[in-house]
Amino acid sequence: MTTVDDLLSAARARLDRPDPERAAAMVAAGAILVDTRPGWQREQEGELPGALLIERNHLEWRLDPTSDARISAATDPYVTWIVFCSQGYSSSLAAASLQDIGLRNATDLDGGYQAWRTAFGPGA
Repeated sequence: MTTVDDLLSAARARLDRPDPERAAAMVAAGAILVDTRPGWQREQEGELPGALLIERNHLEWRLDPTSDARISAATDPYVTWIVFCSQGYSSSLAAASLQDIGLRNATDLDGGYQAWRTAFGPGA
C-alpha cells in the first residue's frame, strides 16, 4: 500500500523546491506563482499580490497548454510554474502532477504561503 507520505516523498524527490527568496528571484526572471488554496483559506490567511488564483481542483486543466480550458499564460510546457498552498504539502503533489502532464519546470514553494509570509510579511 502506498501512503500519502510515500506520495509526498516521491513528489518532492523530483522537485527543485525554492524557498521564498529564491522563488521571488525566479518570479522576477519570469516564473509564475500560482495560489492553489481555496477561497476560504485565502480569506483567512491573506493573498500574495500578483499570484494567479487557480484552486487545486482546476489546476491541470488551466495550465496544460493542450487543454481547451487553459489560461492564456499556459503557452508551452517550458513555462516555470511555482504553485503554492498554505504550508507546502498539497502543492508538492500538485507540482508533481503538473510534471506528469509534461510541464517540466513546474515546482512548488517550499513552506507555502506561510513561509512566504514569514520571509516577507503579510500581503507582500
